[in-house]
Amino acid sequence: MTVLVTGASSGIGFEIARAFAAAGNTVILNGRDPARLAAAVQVLQQYNVCGVCGDMSNYETARGVFSQIETAQGAVDVLVNNAGTAYFGLFSNMSPNAITEVLNNNLQTAINASHLATPHMIRTKAGCIINITSMWGVVGASCEVVYSVAKAGVIGLTKALAKELGPSGIRVNAIACGAFDTRMNHRLTAEERAAFAEGIPLGRFGNPQEVGNLALFLASPGASYLTGQIIGLDGGAV
Repeated sequence: MTVLVTGASSGIGFEIARAFAAAGNTVILNGRDPARLAAAVQVLQQYNVCGVCGDMSNYETARGVFSQIETAQGAVDVLVNNAGTAYFGLFSNMSPNAITEVLNNNLQTAINASHLATPHMIRTKAGCIINITSMWGVVGASCEVVYSVAKAGVIGLTKALAKELGPSGIRVNAIACGAFDTRMNHRLTAEERAAFAEGIPLGRFGNPQEVGNLALFLASPGASYLTGQIIGLDGGAV
């Protein structure tokens, strides 16, 4: 399979790319920073991977990314919409630009990539879309209001697309991540991390590899009757 993972330069996206590559798939890593993307591809050089740089929140840029992939590797069979950024702070203190950036990076990226991936999937009556969302999209988070809104939008996209694309044999699911040991959470102090972990029934932050393992399963024949689902991967936090 040809697999595109957005936001794959580090963290959860990188581990998703690694999981699919290690399973023998052709994997395209996408990111906005050329240097970080090249470094990620270098780490996975023993596998059949390549990197295509581009900001997927811009539709024309995203179109160019898909064009490069189709020319070099063929159409995308599995799309993993992982790209996103967080914002921590009071909603009332956010600038209009910051609001737009959070919405674009977390929701518009998934809309654009899904819109560009689905025509081939519909023609072939096969394909899989996996959206990476957050538990905050399910329950909401103080001081992460717009992020919560964007991730809730990804959940709505997942459920609606699953119904629309199901008759074409295309499955769409989402993973609602809890607290994971990624750069996004490095802003927390040791004390804050410990307090956060105490509120998680399993008592720890997740490992990004665990998201990769679940994403790989969702794209496998073992999940062939699973679509439209929002799967919480949060240690029991929600």
